[in-house]
Amino acid sequence: MRRTLGVLSLFALIGLAGAVAFPRQQQTPPINPPAAQSSDQSAGVKQRVAEVDMILSVVNRKQKFIVDLEQKDFRLLEDNHEQEIKFFSRQLDLPLRLGFLMDTSNSIRPRLQFEKEAATNFVSNTLRRDRDQMFIMTFDSDPQVVMNYTNDAEKLHTTIDAQHAGGGTALYDAMMKAADMLINAPPVKNGSPEVHRVLVIISDGDDNLSSHTRADVIDALSRAGVQVYTISTSIQWITPEESNDPSKKFDRKWGYTDGDKVLQQFADETGGRSFFPYRVDDVLQGFESISVELRSQYLLGYIPANGLTDGKFRKVKIEVPGHKELEIRSRKGYYAIAPPAAPTVSQTGN
Repeated sequence: MRRTLGVLSLFALIGLAGAVAFPRQQQTPPINPPAAQSSDQSAGVKQRVAEVDMILSVVNRKQKFIVDLEQKDFRLLEDNHEQEIKFFSRQLDLPLRLGFLMDTSNSIRPRLQFEKEAATNFVSNTLRRDRDQMFIMTFDSDPQVVMNYTNDAEKLHTTIDAQHAGGGTALYDAMMKAADMLINAPPVKNGSPEVHRVLVIISDGDDNLSSHTRADVIDALSRAGVQVYTISTSIQWITPEESNDPSKKFDRKWGYTDGDKVLQQFADETGGRSFFPYRVDDVLQGFESISVELRSQYLLGYIPANGLTDGKFRKVKIEVPGHKELEIRSRKGYYAIAPPAAPTVSQTGN
């Protein structure tokens, strides 16, 4: 019961954090883009990469968020070449396009009710009817979209409550499908392309049936500009009575499972976070941390010196020179895909 309450609160946190990442997305690159081309020789016009935006948080060794940095404090490198930062801001709030990925495989059967309660609470505390949209996907042997994009919380609640467990586990295939749905998310009513794409996964991280690999998934998430938050449902814990130190006043994780490590990798690669909840106190501490993070987000925008659209992955590293003790949390880079082409003008004037 205590662990269920903890995760219920945790989902509210993730929704809050989701409102501030990956803003001002200038383009919608396909997950499987066509062959790269750096220019259109027949037209004599070179295609260049649009502005690249990086959202990040900065924490010290005590995991306290650093909130008072200025543009001049940062150094940004793309493929080890320093770039000029053109845009800098804090505290961003974009419309969310949320994917909720719910494990309904046999391995999760004992914890399915826990998932349902957590998911319902997440919807109630996260979805802003006038701004956000969310879809729900379940996965066992195959991924299934059980509720397409909607801003109706009641429909989402009913859909979640109707789910049952059964079958194998195809997590990677489900994530590939979710990435595709997020990259093709409904636009904002005012026509702005600026949305934040977030994928929330509740699972033990196991996979025994997917046709796609973990590398495929990370590649697809990177191309889609999706930030991933993961909630582990692993129940491998050790109590104070079982530990070698009975003076411990709280339970702790005995060790991360292979599935836990997978979930952690997805979050790390996309600039998200992983959670392994157990006690209510842990969740309250997490709430405080994420609340601070919401007030501590930075946006760095730059136009790459290497502007050619060769389709390759560009590694991006952000530093705060002279402060090696600080940790930067951000995505690892981007794919150099051309922005949408501008409409051509007819020579006949029609």
